[in-house]
Amino acid sequence: MTISITLLLIVMTGLISYQAFSNAAMRHKLLFHPASVAEFGEWHRFLTSGFVHANWAHLLINMYVLYQFGEVLEYLFTEKLFNPLAGRLIFLFFYLSAIVVADIPTFLKHRHNSGYGSLGASGATSAMVTAYILFQPWGWFLFPPLPGILFAAAYLWYSSYMARRGGDNIAHDAHFWGAIYGILFMVVLAVVHRPDLLRFFISQLLQGPGMPNF
Repeated sequence: MTISITLLLIVMTGLISYQAFSNAAMRHKLLFHPASVAEFGEWHRFLTSGFVHANWAHLLINMYVLYQFGEVLEYLFTEKLFNPLAGRLIFLFFYLSAIVVADIPTFLKHRHNSGYGSLGASGATSAMVTAYILFQPWGWFLFPPLPGILFAAAYLWYSSYMARRGGDNIAHDAHFWGAIYGILFMVVLAVVHRPDLLRFFISQLLQGPGMPNF
């Protein structure tokens, strides 16, 4: 039985985060510190920051979201959109690139702020959630109890508002841009590879609540 890329990512992230919990030097070396990227060229931080977390609660929330939505998306990539090998590789690229892309606006905003740092996979998991919502825009979320399309709109509004407000030590910019990237990635993928997928997204959105036909 082949282990999924999603589970491999969860195990890897869990092990690295666990080590960093008790190793402050390791955590500091891996977290996203825009000033160190700008001044010392430590570009690895764009990617490694997605594999370290602040504490157990932070880690478990992100890994739960990754499991819930990553497994579904990985199945769609490997069984519906591509062959199994290509699907796994493209899914992995999607996840890793989401970590990087979600931090680009943060880098531009804080590259001269030596006191700013962030960590966690929230940018990538946000991308997973919005990518999933394109397939089931009217599927209900348990918390908060909203259809996916309304959850996405509320999430984007809240992340944008809190990013402007600041003051709570949460990387809301990464949440916002990760969510945007999830939508853009799937739309570009559909346009380039599967025009029928783009038509599916549009039809699912327009038909309102109901069962998906993909």
